[in-house]
Amino acid sequence: SIDFKVLGFTLLVSVLTGLIFGLAPAIQSVRFNQSETLKEGGRDAATGGSGKRLRGLLVMAEVAISLVLLIGAGLMIRSLSALWNVDPGFRADNAWTFGLSLSPAMMNAKPEEIQASLNDLSDRLSGTPGVKAHSFTDGGVPLQGADDLVFWLEGEPKPATGSDMHSALVYRVEPGYLTAMGIPLKRGRFFSHQDNDKSPRVVVIDEAFARKYFGGTDPVGKRIMQENSNLPEGQYSQEIIGVVGHVKHWSLDADDSQSLQAQLYEPFRQLQMGWSGLGVVVRSADRTSIPFDAIRNVVQNHNKQNVITRPQTMNEVIATTLASHRFAMILLDAFAVVALLLASLGLYGVISYLVGQRTHELGIRLALGARRQHVMALVLGHGMKMALAGIALGLVAAFALTRLLSKMLYGVSATDPVTFIGFALILTVVALLACYIPARRATKVDPLIALRYE
Repeated sequence: SIDFKVLGFTLLVSVLTGLIFGLAPAIQSVRFNQSETLKEGGRDAATGGSGKRLRGLLVMAEVAISLVLLIGAGLMIRSLSALWNVDPGFRADNAWTFGLSLSPAMMNAKPEEIQASLNDLSDRLSGTPGVKAHSFTDGGVPLQGADDLVFWLEGEPKPATGSDMHSALVYRVEPGYLTAMGIPLKRGRFFSHQDNDKSPRVVVIDEAFARKYFGGTDPVGKRIMQENSNLPEGQYSQEIIGVVGHVKHWSLDADDSQSLQAQLYEPFRQLQMGWSGLGVVVRSADRTSIPFDAIRNVVQNHNKQNVITRPQTMNEVIATTLASHRFAMILLDAFAVVALLLASLGLYGVISYLVGQRTHELGIRLALGARRQHVMALVLGHGMKMALAGIALGLVAAFALTRLLSKMLYGVSATDPVTFIGFALILTVVALLACYIPARRATKVDPLIALRYE
């Protein structure tokens, strides 16, 4: 939200800027020697010496700053574009998710009663028109929340403490989860409805888990061990029945830098536990229509006290994770556009002013036989010298300053030559257009009027 301290500070700086830069030429104007000014035939004494240099330096600074901001904005745009093209490990199109809070009575029920009720609701959702696949979820949710468990491999001695055990992100899901999320099955099989609380315990792992703990061997058929203080033996084993693709769980840009990469899936219907809140993922059959109203009716008809929360598409989930990148890009884009406009107006204003001050000189040149294209080249050359000097200065500054953005960039270097050269050329074209209008006006000076001034 708007911070009034920041707003007040900005207003103060703006007023002071206007006073300082307006005071400098005002002081300079009162120091003119009137007799010398009259001798110059109407020419502005400020066009010589320090006045010219100061205007040139200000224009070059405007061009340089605008180029730095343009390059920064370009790097952020390319970075965000690269992030949108990152494969998250699942197919976001047509997929969406929401939270499900069970009724108070159900939350206080026995685990087997909760499981039976959820099985009934799951079967109803399967028959909802427009729903291609769905799954209840508990534990981790890609790009949204994390839950992990500790384990050891069968055949290994049980570690003395939990901190000595292996760790993995855990997803507790239903058989339709892979289809709903669009995650590929690489080996073996995924869960079926027969994987329930009465069947042997099974798990599915991802490729990162398989690489880390089994190397080049086939993990299907092997077992992992977990603790359970409710069992007489204090532990139980789970058979690995399949391997699925790895999902970028933490973020699209920094997932690989996280230490916990291994992912493990447990069958939702095989777990006897209580849930206060669940997640649901759904894949719709038609991209143009999301059957949210139909699903809400099914959930309400199952129990009027069930509550659906935070419905959003998986594309919206991805967009949320990119919010900081998008905000920085929008901010830099806005600054870059304003800076480009100011630099263009600065060039246009300075060249227009100089053309006005040199009207008599340009008219005499034309009267003495100079071609109009030569006059245009003279004016354009003066303006483009300032612009090119500012561009060169901006390239040097951008090379040093864009390194500050390196932690926010993905898939593009902070000194990307395509971005640097591309925006330097764009700024060159804009500067050329800003100089062209007053240069064209200079070619239309009437020599007779200019001679009358002399």
